[in-house]
Amino acid sequence: MHPVLEEIQKIGIVPVVVLNDANDAKPLAEALVKGSLPCAEVTFRTAAAEESIKIMTEAYPEMLIGAGTVLTTEQVDRAVAAGAKFIVSPGLNPKTVRYCQEKNIPVIPGVANPSDIEAALDLGLETVKFFPAEALGGLKMIKAMAAPYTSVTFMPTGGINADNIRSYLDFPKIVACGGSWMVSAALVKEKKFDEIEALTRQAVNEMLGFELKHVGINCSSEAEADATAKSFEDLFGFGRRPGNTAIFAGSYIECTKTPYMGDKGHIAVGTNDLPRAIAYLARNGYAFAENSEKYDKNGNMTAIYLKDQIGGFAVHLLQK
Repeated sequence: MHPVLEEIQKIGIVPVVVLNDANDAKPLAEALVKGSLPCAEVTFRTAAAEESIKIMTEAYPEMLIGAGTVLTTEQVDRAVAAGAKFIVSPGLNPKTVRYCQEKNIPVIPGVANPSDIEAALDLGLETVKFFPAEALGGLKMIKAMAAPYTSVTFMPTGGINADNIRSYLDFPKIVACGGSWMVSAALVKEKKFDEIEALTRQAVNEMLGFELKHVGINCSSEAEADATAKSFEDLFGFGRRPGNTAIFAGSYIECTKTPYMGDKGHIAVGTNDLPRAIAYLARNGYAFAENSEKYDKNGNMTAIYLKDQIGGFAVHLLQK
């Protein structure tokens, strides 16, 4: 996978932006960055698109800005010259795809059916845009097409919103979803950039789904762990469950038999998507403890610890 597409996969959601006034480009980019989605697909169907891409990339070079609705090679040149890092098109035009490939520009063309996918495979593509997603059968259709085309991954766009984004991203063949609900034309026109920032943050929260799973209390012995767990059982009816290294009181309290991570203990936070959660936290300046990763028998990461403690507690992420 191209490095740019790998970055898109880590971000997970690509805001699809229509800008009619280039003066809105910078405040919109600021709202997306503050909302923790440093990415945008600026559609090339308005006169302001080219200048908007230039403004956004210059003001926020850390953003991953692409050009959407690109129909011609001439538009490819203009978009890339303005700073676009990837190209998206509503359909599959072999001429445009080959032109991007010759220039080593990541291109994600649109597909709507198996024949389109076979044309994409013939061009050497592995990631395609499924558009318009909901109108063409949504996630059910993607799963049906993914079955015979096992090497293909999808970026569905069209009808994706806060209510269905999580179901789409839960399917491993989807690298990211394009959506415009947090950057609607009405919000941009009315310059409601604070609302765009809030909706963007909500979209990220829905994708990652951070949730407290349990609190670990460091005990010095098995006897202390059992006594601590029994206190919670007596107080709240949290039944004790003995394990090899700890005794649980219900599901939320873990009493370790010997001191473990953290001065006082540890806090486990679950997430819908561990790789994207790691990328999200890293973008926001958080580091992870070396060699703290845990994996399942299939080689999938299931947990990782943050480098720094919070309030004397080590914090680790868990894949839900």
